[in-house]
Amino acid sequence: MGFRTRQIHAGVTPDPITGAILTPIFQSTTYVQPSVDEYLSKGFTYSRSGNPTVKALELKLADLEGGVDCACFGTGMSAVLAVMLAFLEAGKHAIVSDVAYGGTYRLSTKILSRFGIDYTFADTSNPDAVAASVRENTALILTETPANPTMKCTDIAAISEIARKIRAVHAVDNTFLTPYYQLPFELGADVSIHSTTKYMDGHNATVGGAVISKSDEHAEAVRFIQNSTGTIMSPQVAWLTLQGCKTLSVRMDAQSASAMAIAEFLEAHPKVEQVMYPGLESFPQHELATRQASGYGAMLWFEVKGGLTAGKNLMDNIELWSLAENLGSVESLITHPVTMTHADVEKAERDRVGIIDGLVRASVGLEDTDDLINALAAALEQV
Repeated sequence: MGFRTRQIHAGVTPDPITGAILTPIFQSTTYVQPSVDEYLSKGFTYSRSGNPTVKALELKLADLEGGVDCACFGTGMSAVLAVMLAFLEAGKHAIVSDVAYGGTYRLSTKILSRFGIDYTFADTSNPDAVAASVRENTALILTETPANPTMKCTDIAAISEIARKIRAVHAVDNTFLTPYYQLPFELGADVSIHSTTKYMDGHNATVGGAVISKSDEHAEAVRFIQNSTGTIMSPQVAWLTLQGCKTLSVRMDAQSASAMAIAEFLEAHPKVEQVMYPGLESFPQHELATRQASGYGAMLWFEVKGGLTAGKNLMDNIELWSLAENLGSVESLITHPVTMTHADVEKAERDRVGIIDGLVRASVGLEDTDDLINALAAALEQV
């Protein structure tokens, strides 16, 4: 069946007792077993290890991504943590995209590095740079594409080939494009990660994460971490995310169309220094973005002439767009990564990878495109 059909129906069936069309919220800690010999015969024992509402969402996301299994987590960062704990240990080495969400950088450099895990932050848009970073103990390659916040893209197929040759796991953070636009498994990746907080939810209502695996072996490793660390998603969050998923494709198409129009407006504006959006022909990796995904998404960034001062002025005074962290919601959001999402990344590292002080990140929502453009135009006039 097609994606739009599966985003509504995959993983869910009417409740067998009442006929309720929506999966119930199973707000239960424990599950009574028929007998000792039939322990686990109904599939659930304790909600840290598995919950029927969460399971419905996991089945849906595994179907949409084309994986064998999905494990859902309390936050996107706990999903990233699960991948690192599942495939790394003391003495192992990981290669991570040099441009990634600030929380991923913080987790790697300030927490897991304490326990004997080494990290190299490589330019994963350059396969040669990734190959040069490989060590004998490299066990994981984690790529974020498009990257937050610079939108730099990684050739998933090329990096997957490198990972295959060294028998490392290639995990792709697919949050920005979702399986509606990008299917990492079809390009050779082993694991796909999502902050379900973003487009899966789509309504600024929850925080959550998901890890989808292509093989049973990898799925079991992630499930073990989910249960052992107690980081499973709550049933309330899973229920809300199940509803958000039903409109994923419709939202993505509308938001992406607006993002293209806004990017074109900004690119032509005399007060804008530069714009980065994969759908623009001026985007350095436009060909790659077109080749490996079916859409460009609703994220972009731009720099106002005048640098940091001008950018702050715009963000502090713009109407309609909300100055806030998060992305992927129906509300349009504008963010200053250096101050907000990537504040824990050292300035030297930010400068090295292109997260400039004047970078303004925009998450395009579902408002009328003309209203969003008019708000930007009015704010730019004040700069």
